[in-house]
Amino acid sequence: MENFSRQDKAIIRALQEDFPLCEEPYKILAERVGISEEEFLRRVRQLIDEKKIRKMGAVLRHREVGFNANALCAWHVPPDKLDEIAQAMSLNAAVSHCYDRTPVPNWNYNLYTMIHAKTRDECEKIIGELSTATGVGDYKILYTKKEWKKTGMKYFCEGLPTN
Repeated sequence: MENFSRQDKAIIRALQEDFPLCEEPYKILAERVGISEEEFLRRVRQLIDEKKIRKMGAVLRHREVGFNANALCAWHVPPDKLDEIAQAMSLNAAVSHCYDRTPVPNWNYNLYTMIHAKTRDECEKIIGELSTATGVGDYKILYTKKEWKKTGMKYFCEGLPTN
């Protein structure tokens, strides 16, 4: 792994923990690292520019916020319309994930959206709206049966106490 300063490792550890839900989350993270918010943000931008941080994202614990019906919808989209349709579908607030995959024999679906709603009926209504808006009528709905533990990658944690 590339050279990371002790401070950069602390910043990365802070970013991979639960994000503070407050008006100034980066100020809280900076305090945990022991630097100013301005320095924290400057270092994060630099780590991104250096490609040492390539992705930052949220993990939605959908059941904890009331979304009990969740479905992965597999869509068969014309390849020449894939980007356009994916962009349109990803704008829907109920869609948390939207990505393409190469079709395989006997499964010609190439676009996948994860839909979160309070009920299955609501999921199906959202999927119907997406279908109507995009003109894609060939799809399969795969409902969540079991939720697996959701965790992100953890870096620079060696030597730290475990929970």
